[in-house]
Amino acid sequence: MSEVIESRLSELGITLPQAASPAANYVAYVATGNLLFVSGQLPMENGKVAVTGLVGADVDLASAQRAAELCAINILAQAKAALDGDLGRITRVVKLNGFVASAPGFIEQHLVINGASNLIANVLGAPGKHARAAVGMAALPFNAAVEIDAVLEIAL
Repeated sequence: MSEVIESRLSELGITLPQAASPAANYVAYVATGNLLFVSGQLPMENGKVAVTGLVGADVDLASAQRAAELCAINILAQAKAALDGDLGRITRVVKLNGFVASAPGFIEQHLVINGASNLIANVLGAPGKHARAAVGMAALPFNAAVEIDAVLEIAL
């Protein structure tokens, strides 16, 4: 399965980055039993937050969806690090929690987080279908437009 996932990433033109180190007093992921909890990932690209500001004011929907895609890419990078490089050990994406820095009146958080949901489903196939939340926030760390965390079921 890992080869299939790597092939899908390649077809989409995605190279997973090195998993980012935590920016504060927490760990990037925790595995317990057959679950892997991935801490909130920002839209990091080339070592910096790629999309900043409030969605609906500073950031348009398409850019926000791209930010969500970057968060999903970084979730996969953390999972790969946690699973000794074997993304094929992901048996199910249980849940994504998406947080969108939203301007007053912005109500399309669900469309923003579709950027991550679509990418995860395209890369992982059926195991990538998940429950999720899409929540508007006043602000996010480092002025990021989007942050997403994940719960994954893994093969031991």
